[in-house]
Amino acid sequence: MLVVHATFPIDSDSRERALELIETLADRSRQEDGVIDYRVAADIDDPNLFRFFEQYENEEAFGAHSETDHFQEFESELPELLAGEPEVTRFDGADASTVEL
Repeated sequence: MLVVHATFPIDSDSRERALELIETLADRSRQEDGVIDYRVAADIDDPNLFRFFEQYENEEAFGAHSETDHFQEFESELPELLAGEPEVTRFDGADASTVEL
């Protein structure tokens, strides 16, 4: 399994366009083969900071995701929307388990 956590600081003047792109990206990404989960949330302390939580079955699914039209559209417009540097971290793991609270 491959997990990606990304943060994108969005310029407040570009928030509405960013939301349109993010909603389309998340919805279509969740329909891709090999995507286990794909979620986006606005940070509670900064509503213009978006956090992406992505889970893929394998490297191939992650690679295929980056070739989709919806990802390409988001990536092409992203530089105009940003208010700072994005951060992307990937985690490779063999398995995951639920933690009981």
